Amino acid sequence: MDEKTPGSRRAGRMVVTPKAAEMVGEARTEDERFLVRRPSPDFLETDTWRALRILSEFVEGFDAMAKVGPAITIFGSARTRPEDPVYELARTIARRLAEAGYAIITGGGPGTMEAANRGCREGGGLSVGCNIELPHEQGMNPYVDLGVEFRYFFARKTMFVKYADGFVILPGGFGTLDELFEALTLIQVGKVRHFPVVLVGRAYWAGLLDWIRETLVTRGAVDATDLDLLRVTDDPDEVVGLVKAYAAADSD
Repeated sequence: MDEKTPGSRRAGRMVVTPKAAEMVGEARTEDERFLVRRPSPDFLETDTWRALRILSEFVEGFDAMAKVGPAITIFGSARTRPEDPVYELARTIARRLAEAGYAIITGGGPGTMEAANRGCREGGGLSVGCNIELPHEQGMNPYVDLGVEFRYFFARKTMFVKYADGFVILPGGFGTLDELFEALTLIQVGKVRHFPVVLVGRAYWAGLLDWIRETLVTRGAVDATDLDLLRVTDDPDEVVGLVKAYAAADSD
């Protein structure tokens, strides 16, 4: 990827260096500006326009993604380095899913997202990235064939779910957990059809799964059967097999 100027950030469709920062104002993302409550009349006047901007993100996203075809969304940390075994694991899984006929959707950024888009391209699949404006710029990785830029997390997350036939979750942080639990919630309450949610990395996810069993299930916050929504593996071939099995069952 091209070298970025130190301290640069993205503001909508603009890339802003510190030298030009005064021209565009404070370094807030659209999500932050949307969620801040300010009583001033100018804020009230901008809400209508912000609603139209939100609508435009959905319209543009739907238009861009409508012909993607069967796809698997892969999540994981943006901080994963190329020398990390998880990077190569994500790359292998995405390549094999692409060879099995699936497009791969990621957040379009670095780390595990880059690895998945890279593997997809190597496997001959359509590599999709749904990127997001952040205070510290997250550029689109160079392995994306179809890239869509978003200002709002909720619009972006809709694309991850709407166009996916399954989720593959590799080790990650708060963002990865957010995406994992949103998918589980939507399936649990019947808002989306039941599709495979595969956790990759038994050792990484073991503590979380133990906590769900020992705390959430014990206290009645979730049912023991809710854990059946998840599959856990370390094997790329098993990931592909689980995805194929769900697809075959869904077509019956």
